[in-house]
Amino acid sequence: MAAATGQAGGTARRKGAITLRVLAALLSYPDAALRAHLGEMGALLASDGALTAGRLAELRALMQQLADSQPVDAEVAYVELFDRGRATSLYLFEHVHGDSRDRGPAMIDLGEMYAKAGLLLTPDELPDYLPVMLEFISTQPPREARNFLDEIAHLLNAIFSALRQRGSAYASVLGALLDLAGRKAQPVEPAREAELDESWSEPPAFDGCSSQGQARPGQPQPVRIVRKPDNPLQGAAR
Repeated sequence: MAAATGQAGGTARRKGAITLRVLAALLSYPDAALRAHLGEMGALLASDGALTAGRLAELRALMQQLADSQPVDAEVAYVELFDRGRATSLYLFEHVHGDSRDRGPAMIDLGEMYAKAGLLLTPDELPDYLPVMLEFISTQPPREARNFLDEIAHLLNAIFSALRQRGSAYASVLGALLDLAGRKAQPVEPAREAELDESWSEPPAFDGCSSQGQARPGQPQPVRIVRKPDNPLQGAAR
């Protein structure tokens, strides 16, 4: 489970907060510590009463799959699923900003929002990592928690769709998050991902400043002015 901790942690007893923390754990790397608590996590989800029986059955199937897998197989499958492409990335700003320089300031804003809530991240955690974000959301009052989930629902649905396309049981976790946001999981066609060689290619010399998003010399250069939102999650590319 993500190591976001702080004075707000006591709010985890509210209905739905425990579910958010369990879902955050399920989306984390399936190491031995996580797999050792799968039974407890299933019981917590059932007792919290925030999800439908059908969704709970899907999540139990995922937990059973993790429990039955060889440890190395579960860990390799996780890395292949979440770390080998942007469509299924759990770092949400990958979907919003990609590799643009806007990602850095957005990270700072999000980290500051966590700090104001009394939550601190460990040095190896990034604020846009979905399990970390869910830990934070779990500390918020029910209405605010639902609003936060609603703000990122379009990103959750995109990841859900990509996981469904891959036939992954992890799609049930994203489906559960959409349920908590009051949204219906609706599969959409994932955006095409650039091939590795294409994404690392350099633009031709004297042919513009970058390979994407810029006009060639002599063509109009668009300027986009966007008001900075108070909540870093608001206005994420919809």
